Amino acid sequence: MGSAAHARAVNARGAAPKQDRSRATRQRLLESAVTCLAEHGWSGSTVTVVAEHAGVSRGAAQHHFPTREDLFTAAVEYVAEERSRALSELPKPESAYAAVDTLVGLYTGPLFRAALHLWVAASNEPQLGPRVTALEARIGRETHRMAVELLSVDEREPGVRETVQGLLDMARGLGLANLLTDDSPRRERVVAQWARLVERGLNG
Repeated sequence: MGSAAHARAVNARGAAPKQDRSRATRQRLLESAVTCLAEHGWSGSTVTVVAEHAGVSRGAAQHHFPTREDLFTAAVEYVAEERSRALSELPKPESAYAAVDTLVGLYTGPLFRAALHLWVAASNEPQLGPRVTALEARIGRETHRMAVELLSVDEREPGVRETVQGLLDMARGLGLANLLTDDSPRRERVVAQWARLVERGLNG
């Protein structure tokens, strides 16, 4: 192999690991941004804090995301993609209780907690507001569609759409309550009651 061809081969082999490392660093930063939002809120989630959590230098963080707004705008998209993926991977429930419990689980985990902090931040950050609003509208439509599938109901029936939306609004409220304290004991009773309502009102 000639020297030029050899150099090209070395460069080709060397480029992929570098790109892989760059993608891995970016992924760690986005995951850390979500975690820091969930744990520290918007005011405590600076680029420095996120970089330290991700185990990278501030310079490396700013290479990928020059400003805090760049970082958290990308985090908005990341959270939306992860929530969409979580929806697509939901198992088919075997009962009304399992369906309601699955839907409530969407609003009581770390992704919802991070999304909530993004909503609060977006209310005061013009660069985040329109993006968060658009993505949340998309997630809302996807969640409603998935809820209809999980509950095995027909929205053409009168009152079904409103009942499904009421269930999702209730689940969001349980997620909010869970931010302050472990609300699992009360949540279990509420889920059981909603499962009974679903069985009687939607499938009866």
